[in-house]
Amino acid sequence: MRHGKPVLSQVGWLAPAEMERWIEHYNFSEVEADGIPLNSLKVANSASFIVTSTASRALSSVQALGHTASVADAVFCEAQLPFALWRFPRLPPFVWAAFFRLLWFFGYSRGADSIQVTKTRAKAAAQQLSSFAAKGHVLLVGHGIMNRLIAKELIALGWAARTNHESKYWSASVYGLQT
Repeated sequence: MRHGKPVLSQVGWLAPAEMERWIEHYNFSEVEADGIPLNSLKVANSASFIVTSTASRALSSVQALGHTASVADAVFCEAQLPFALWRFPRLPPFVWAAFFRLLWFFGYSRGADSIQVTKTRAKAAAQQLSSFAAKGHVLLVGHGIMNRLIAKELIALGWAARTNHESKYWSASVYGLQT
């Protein structure tokens, strides 16, 4: 499950060199509990084991769902976002975030783990989730890019997506072992 909308004050336009601080604040932001889709609540309520990243927004998402995490582990944290030390131009932070995420996919990783390191972490996360599944239905409250990388690894381990419920800030994908 992906986290809800982060609560982050409007900071205006930033130079790329200011993104490091913005990223740090974003990583410590929490989510608003409003507007959680019914399907996401149903998925959360069906879980017997809840796993989350250690990010504030993931932990607050679990609380917004009315639960507590069984396990919080940094292996499930979002893929880090790189930045640059340029002093101009100034653009909205979400424009820079999209730009640097795109560069990250092409190998740019200043201030962040590389895509290769992050894929290795996703593989370890998928293996953990597979082992947790022995305890029953597992809910992962994580983050968009990392969840996609983990999903790819779960599929490689023989899991298949059965359903996918999407909304603007919340999404829930349900996986089961292929039979």
